[in-house]
Amino acid sequence: MLPAMSNSGSGNQGIAATMPVVVAAEYLKSSHEQLLRALMLSHLLAIYIKHQQHKLSALCTVTTAAMGSAAGITYLLGGDYQQISYAVSSMIGDVAGVICDGAKNACAMKVSSSAGAAVKSSLMAIDNIHVTGQEGIVADDVDSSIRNLSALANGAMSHTDQQILDIMVQKAL
Repeated sequence: MLPAMSNSGSGNQGIAATMPVVVAAEYLKSSHEQLLRALMLSHLLAIYIKHQQHKLSALCTVTTAAMGSAAGITYLLGGDYQQISYAVSSMIGDVAGVICDGAKNACAMKVSSSAGAAVKSSLMAIDNIHVTGQEGIVADDVDSSIRNLSALANGAMSHTDQQILDIMVQKAL
């Protein structure tokens, strides 16, 4: 057991928002200041997205924390605002449907999957390749995409959340 930086009250979200950025910075031999800026961007974006969602949701918030990592990694790769937006929109297009079913081993696997998606989205964004506003819940601008993701989490996924709780309660009986 080791301490972890938390984000929005969750250690797993903190790991998802932090470790992919740290690994990318080490690989890219980024300066300490670049690392700090990328981590700040990652955490603030993760908080910005989480703030638009209900406190509890069936939407896996590790995926939204990793959207912050995608932004931080894209920044480290020299990406501009548009490319960072592309990376976040591609993350929304890729991992939006992942459900939360508790912070156990499956959550650690979701951290890993989300970190991989963040790297993939960042590399695509640097080449100006992204999920477009013509696809799924992704919109033409990143803020609208985030609002669409949050609407999904706050609305339609409330029934999913209840179903997950029912399944978990049945296991406890």
